[in-house]
Amino acid sequence: YILYAILDFIVDNYSPVLESIHDEIESIEDDVLSKQISKAQIERLYMLRRDLLRLRTAIGPLVEVCRRLEHDDLSMVRQAMQPLFRDVTDHVRNIQERIDSMREVLAFAFEASLLVGQAQETAVSKKLASWLAIIAVPTALAGIYGMNFKHMPELEWEYGYFMLLGVMLAACGSLYWRFRRAGWL
Repeated sequence: YILYAILDFIVDNYSPVLESIHDEIESIEDDVLSKQISKAQIERLYMLRRDLLRLRTAIGPLVEVCRRLEHDDLSMVRQAMQPLFRDVTDHVRNIQERIDSMREVLAFAFEASLLVGQAQETAVSKKLASWLAIIAVPTALAGIYGMNFKHMPELEWEYGYFMLLGVMLAACGSLYWRFRRAGWL
C-alpha cells in the first residue's frame, strides 16, 4: 500500500504542473492567431515543448513499473492491490496523452507563427513590387526622352512634353488601380 501511495502521490503532482503549462499554451496559442508573436514568445514555445519532452521522459518509466505491479505475480503485491495499481497506470497514461497533445498543440502553434510571419513578408513584398512597377514606368520614359536624340517625333510637337507627362500619369494610375484592385496596395 505504501508503494501505491508513493506512486499515486508522484503521478498526482504532475497534474498541477500540466495545468499551468496548459494555461500558458492556450494564451500563446491565442496570441499566434490574433497578432504577430514576439521572439520571446517563440522561444517560450520552444522551451515549453522541451519541458514537456522532459516530463514525458520522466513519466515514461512509471508506466512500466505500474504495469508490472498490476499484472505480474509479485509476492510482495497482494491481489487486492492490483486494481489500485491499475488506477495509477491509467493516471500515468492519461498524463502521457495530455503531454503528447500539448506537444502537438505547441508544434502547431509554432508552425502557425511561421506561416503568419511568411504571410506578412509576402504582403510586404507585394507592396514593394507594386510600388517599384509604378515607379518603373516614368523612370523608363524619362530615361528614353533624356537621351537627347535629334530625331524624336514628339520633340517638335507643341504639347509633346505634356503628352509624355499624361502618358506617365495614365500608366502609373492604371498600375495603381490594378494593384489596388488585386489587393497588393
